Amino acid sequence: MLLTEQRLEWELMLDPAGRSGAVNMTIDADLLAETARTGRAFLRLYRFDPPCLSLGRNEPAAARYDRAAIARRGLDVVRRPTGGRAVWHEHEVTYAVAAPIATFGGLRAAYHAIHARLAAALRRLGADAALALDRPRPPSTALDRAGPCFATPARGEVLLGGRKLVGSAQVREGRAFLQHGSILLAGSQQVITAVSRKPQAASAETTLARALGRPVTFEEVADAIVEAWGTRVTSPNLPQPPPTSPTLFSDPAWTWRR
Repeated sequence: MLLTEQRLEWELMLDPAGRSGAVNMTIDADLLAETARTGRAFLRLYRFDPPCLSLGRNEPAAARYDRAAIARRGLDVVRRPTGGRAVWHEHEVTYAVAAPIATFGGLRAAYHAIHARLAAALRRLGADAALALDRPRPPSTALDRAGPCFATPARGEVLLGGRKLVGSAQVREGRAFLQHGSILLAGSQQVITAVSRKPQAASAETTLARALGRPVTFEEVADAIVEAWGTRVTSPNLPQPPPTSPTLFSDPAWTWRR
């Protein structure tokens, strides 16, 4: 643990009821802005309601995904402030960490350290979680190749039995960073293939339910993450936008900007 983190107070935000993609991304972006302004550190655990397709900040979404097919299915869709590839958010726990970059010594170090804590939390639940050691790539850089986020693991990502369990992405703002990602409880990422314009790489995800042979709840994963975090966690005093508040992330011009 770095000396800088020993002086930090992590502010915990639990949102188990679920929010739309636009509201969730607005909250995460607001946490990043607050961290960049004040140096505060946040750990947020939340859900999407309704289920949502999120696109990476730099993905050529209009070329990769069939907007009409998404509309026919009535899917909520949002473009994230972070990079990476598409994720289907349904049966999962989503985490977000907003903190000063110096907390972990750099973006790559943060990527690894956060995943190490998530893996430790999952081991508390009985899952044999480990970090991937191959295929290194910068975690803050969006990928150019098509396919779901869970198609291939990257170095430092959380695996179960060699299959990807957690998909994450980063963005920085000044001396602060946001890292958020999806911890799969059940289900699959096949919706992404169904709305893609071209054949996609097969998704290689696994889920906690599959690994443990039983249903896994949001609450037990959230509790395990908080217990495994290893540093002081308190409740924040930060207003959250109402679900109907219009933001950049609810604007189709942003979602389909490229």
